[in-house]
Amino acid sequence: MRNSVPECARLEIKFVAYENHYHEIMHWLKMHNAGFVTPYPDRWVNNIYFDMHTYFSFTENLSGASSRNKIRYRWYGESDTPDAGVLEIKCKRNYFGWKQKYKIPTVPYQQGYLWKDVRESMIEQLPPDGKEWLISNPIPVMKNRYYRKYFISSDNKIRVTIDNKQDVWDQRFKPYLNIKHRANIPRTLIVEVKFDRKDNALASRMIQGLPLRVSRHSKYMTAVNAIRGY
Repeated sequence: MRNSVPECARLEIKFVAYENHYHEIMHWLKMHNAGFVTPYPDRWVNNIYFDMHTYFSFTENLSGASSRNKIRYRWYGESDTPDAGVLEIKCKRNYFGWKQKYKIPTVPYQQGYLWKDVRESMIEQLPPDGKEWLISNPIPVMKNRYYRKYFISSDNKIRVTIDNKQDVWDQRFKPYLNIKHRANIPRTLIVEVKFDRKDNALASRMIQGLPLRVSRHSKYMTAVNAIRGY
């Protein structure tokens, strides 16, 4: 649970808009002289966020702490229930971000499983440090999913993702996975620009002209506020 920023950390800049800005942003990307291309197919991203009994991760994000972590289980594709995926520790230090990843190759969910069964299945597949993260953050807070588009500049230095169609399901105080009752959430569009620290000046020039404003935004925070009725 380190506090220093590793060399692999990237800088991240986020922009938030409503979904009706989608075509305007896509036009900007396609016309940009950075020559953006699509390196991966579009896909659904699914996450379940875990926290301590005290909701420490949520409190850290709410206060805007410069040093904070989020624990989530991520899988890709159409499955509503946890598929084979990765336990990710998303670390944030100011504008720097990086992840610690622990693969879970076998599907941790079976029909009728309680949350304790899902966690046990995940823990069995994790290395010791991965187990420590999940054991110390045992509370499933919420599940979210969104549709992601990927772009990369022709020099492979600037990555851009566009996320929309986010849905959220409250998992608090439930013994089993809730995939039936969605929370109400604003229909936003999230644009993230990611790059190595050495390319900061290049990225700053690249985002000039983007028809959005930089915004401190967290899909986690937006989702948790939605399930709390805020």
